Amino acid sequence: MKILDIVVHPHLTESVVNKAWMNRLKQEENITVHDLYGTYPDGIIDVEKEQQLLLAHDRIVFQFPMYWYSSPSLLKQWEDDVLTYGWAYGSRGTQLRGKDFILAISIGGPESQYQAGGSHHFTISELTRPFQATSNLIGTRFLPIFKRYGVRLLSDVGLQKSAEDLVTYLNAEH
Repeated sequence: MKILDIVVHPHLTESVVNKAWMNRLKQEENITVHDLYGTYPDGIIDVEKEQQLLLAHDRIVFQFPMYWYSSPSLLKQWEDDVLTYGWAYGSRGTQLRGKDFILAISIGGPESQYQAGGSHHFTISELTRPFQATSNLIGTRFLPIFKRYGVRLLSDVGLQKSAEDLVTYLNAEH
């Protein structure tokens, strides 16, 4: 299975978790790691190149830190530009149908904050509904989210384990 890991972090060089995940995934032969902010520092997206990358892979992963209850802004722009009518959705927009779609999200706070009664009041599943709806629209199979809570407090061992867990999860049959 060919996996496309689209990394979306505006400050990747300063990141601990997403940088570790990205570096670990780069060691896998079947995983293409694609850093959106590194590729498009000016925010001008090459739509044809992105669509070709999507076509060449079986499983699509959006990897990002939770930013204001969503993803960093370049991912939204990427979706708007790349997932076009007639290509990704609509009566003739079937290019991504049947592919797997996974979110890999790093979350600073503990899981207890992301639930009813927690300080953020909503679960990660509830906060990511727009991604699930997008997956439905474009015909991909939305797989359970890979999420790591409390990443600000990860030890070096915990960081390494989370990267290995991500590799295992992305390569697993679902």
